[in-house]
Amino acid sequence: MPNGTDENYHSVWARDGAITVIGSLSLIEDEEIHQCQRQTLITLLENISRNGQIPANVRLKDGEPDYSGVGGICSIDSGIWVVIAFYEYVNVTKDIQFLRKYIGDIKETMRWLGAHDSNNDALLEIPEAGDWTDLFGRSYNILYDEILWYRSNVCFGRMLEMLGNHEDAGEYIRWSQVIKKEIVQNFWPSTQQKLFQSVSFAEKQFTLGDTSYLIAQTTPFDFSWRCDVLGNVLAFLHGTIDAEKAHQTFKFMLGVGVNDPFPVANVYPVVSPGDPDWKPYYTVNLLNLPNHYHNGGIWPFVGGFWVKFVNKLGFKDVAIAELHKLALINKEGINEEWEFTEWAHGTTGKPMGKAYQAWSAAQ
Repeated sequence: MPNGTDENYHSVWARDGAITVIGSLSLIEDEEIHQCQRQTLITLLENISRNGQIPANVRLKDGEPDYSGVGGICSIDSGIWVVIAFYEYVNVTKDIQFLRKYIGDIKETMRWLGAHDSNNDALLEIPEAGDWTDLFGRSYNILYDEILWYRSNVCFGRMLEMLGNHEDAGEYIRWSQVIKKEIVQNFWPSTQQKLFQSVSFAEKQFTLGDTSYLIAQTTPFDFSWRCDVLGNVLAFLHGTIDAEKAHQTFKFMLGVGVNDPFPVANVYPVVSPGDPDWKPYYTVNLLNLPNHYHNGGIWPFVGGFWVKFVNKLGFKDVAIAELHKLALINKEGINEEWEFTEWAHGTTGKPMGKAYQAWSAAQ
């Protein structure tokens, strides 16, 4: 019987579901898996809100959609992931009829997402705890969300191309390049600043000199210099940064041991009590203690992206070794083997969180 927060897991979650669809696409020949992928997308798109918002989750027992998460904060990345997963699914199945049926809904979602760029600078403004790190204090321009926003614009453009709508497709593809340029300019501090750029408060990043990775967040008032591992991994996988920058990032992440003991911790370094970034709510359910959950916990689903990242860099042997470590952490359950737990402790590597996570398995 579910107890406490377990009740939450009896739902189709947009973010987890979309990542599971993407991760399991190579198994599409299995009819049961294929139907599950398709039904996940249908369930989410059939519950889109009037203004184009994809629900954070849809409850299984009564089919009720929920548009917010912890503290009633909306989940911005849920919609972005669904757009990306829908493209990946259609790209593999070539099911143009399915695409035609839902392209209107996808367009509404893109519009709802685009409205979060309230100052028209190509980057979305994200509320605190408004994405997958739902109890972690990041907000405004968050690297991870901006990378996904870039990718979703490319994906939507490609879907419009599939339908022969080349004019609108071109608009989205062009805009994606503006987003990409803004990401590199704002999140990769460099002493090679262009003199004609307008100066924002985030120019204080300048004091970081030249970094080896894309920093986690910028706002009009400050910035977070931490390394968001998932954001940096996705940046290279989606082509937001080039191989030269990705090599620097890989060397940094390997050097600080984000893949040790297992792939891979979600942030480096962790936030400790007394740090200016520490928030009292990190102790809710004791989730975000240092090296726990979103505060440096090891996430197998992120580990899957990490293996692809290492492989794309050309380090095939390292990727295979990391894949083996990833299998080991998925195998080691809390009660029995192969529980595919949600996350593991960042230093002990012991599995924690909920068991039987589809995205851990799919990745």
